[in-house]
Amino acid sequence: MTCWWSSPTCETAWMRDDGWARQRAEAVRVQAERLEARQDAEHARAEAMLRDFVAAARTAGLAPEDLLVQGYGGRSTARTGLKGWYLRVDRTLGISTDGDFYVLTAPIGLLDRVRGVRPDPRRPPLTLGAGGKDGESVPLADALDRVLPGWRTR
Repeated sequence: MTCWWSSPTCETAWMRDDGWARQRAEAVRVQAERLEARQDAEHARAEAMLRDFVAAARTAGLAPEDLLVQGYGGRSTARTGLKGWYLRVDRTLGISTDGDFYVLTAPIGLLDRVRGVRPDPRRPPLTLGAGGKDGESVPLADALDRVLPGWRTR
């Protein structure tokens, strides 16, 4: 509310607007905290799943392979020094033998191809590719089953 003069009605309207803004800001803060807690719980479940998978893969003798980072165009690759397993057929996501989750795409230059790159581990989602195109999202458990069928029962 815009008042060009001083009046009790105008001052009361401003105080009401200020209270409403504070209430909305508090509601936004609470929603953000709830979302963060839900995401933390999801990541913790996915991390536990990856730890269980790595243990099952070692028990089964599943040989890890060198994980490579692909350039965004998909034409170039760079070494990472990591060993593990690819979670997607297109080799854009992987899990290391330590149970860390990696996104294996990055901008790659000539020096990166020669020297290699070291991607940072990320917190894993329960659904790979969530929010992507139809058919691109896959539950993490299904991706792990593709790598080592029946790993949950080992």
